[in-house]
Amino acid sequence: MRKLNWKKVIAGTLSAVMLLSVTACGSANGKNESASTENNKKNLTKITFCLDWTPNTNHTGIYAAKALGYYEDAGLDVEIVQPPENGAATMCASGQAQFAIEAQDTMAAAIDSDNPLGITAVAGLIQHNTSGIISRKGNGIDSPKGLEGKTYSTWESPIEQATLKTVMKDEGADFSKVKLIPNNITDEPAALKAKQTDAIWVFYGWGGINATVEGVDCDYWNFKDIDPVFDYYTPVMIANNDFLKDSPDEAKAFLAATEKGYQYAIDNPKKAADILIEGDDTGSLKGSEDLVYKSQEWLSKQYVADADNWGVIDETRWNNFYTWLAQNMLHNFKIPFMNCCFCYSIKCAERFIKKSYSIGRKICSKKSCPLTHAAGKLRRILIFCPF
Repeated sequence: MRKLNWKKVIAGTLSAVMLLSVTACGSANGKNESASTENNKKNLTKITFCLDWTPNTNHTGIYAAKALGYYEDAGLDVEIVQPPENGAATMCASGQAQFAIEAQDTMAAAIDSDNPLGITAVAGLIQHNTSGIISRKGNGIDSPKGLEGKTYSTWESPIEQATLKTVMKDEGADFSKVKLIPNNITDEPAALKAKQTDAIWVFYGWGGINATVEGVDCDYWNFKDIDPVFDYYTPVMIANNDFLKDSPDEAKAFLAATEKGYQYAIDNPKKAADILIEGDDTGSLKGSEDLVYKSQEWLSKQYVADADNWGVIDETRWNNFYTWLAQNMLHNFKIPFMNCCFCYSIKCAERFIKKSYSIGRKICSKKSCPLTHAAGKLRRILIFCPF
């Protein structure tokens, strides 16, 4: 794991302070330096980064990289924007944003179509899936089987409900016995306390931590702990395919600077949380500072977890989840494994391609099988290497 170059950060900060001081004194040198700074900004490559939601602790490393000057040091002028109504992936694919945030499960629909979006997953923001089911403490839903006869707030997503069916089936439970109601909840602990519902799908780093902040006793279980196939990547950073092809150096510079931002958030959770709060231009974090601090403290240990460094996407876990989707007929993938860059070297890419091809063969020996066909097609795909 790379360490921050504190000398460089401090030197950059001192330079900025000196520049402001000289400018305040009205010296001729100050005018020259100010003009030079403006010229440097004009020479920066403009990058638009689209979030998936209002600012939260999943995004802290991006805000840190911007605030601490890591992007500017890399020759980039990064603008962080909110997603449009049709989603961050669509904005990224259109070229209006070079990078965006998605999730492996929702990304499936974007690439499984007659006109797949031109996007590629380039980094995992959090190393493991931290989502699961939260419920009132002692209400009997401390395992998937406990959902029988209870009310669950659903987004009515086929993947969501198939996930619940699978983990319940693993415990001999029947998903058809769950009472489904629409999920229009914004504060999960409050909804549970008011008995608006019995169970909700949450991401523990926000919804689960919020239960602690609000003093609501809850039970929680994580999908990946029930079945490892659900240890997929959510959220992930995606990039526009044309940008990766046409501007590989800028793409690598962006990812390297972002990694530094997340490393800062890991090493300095309190300061990083302050940067996130300060950088939030939506006002959504106002009044939720305690949640941000506690969430940041918890997530600082999850960004990298047991990986070698931030951003790594494990090929086996990525493939396993998309294989599960195909086997459950949730998506008829023509190319289920292609839209992610796992590799950090050509040798790694070649090894991945061979492994994916063998996975396809093991699933089905028929040449017409879409899984086998997809793995075979990987042999002709150039996988982008971010580092």
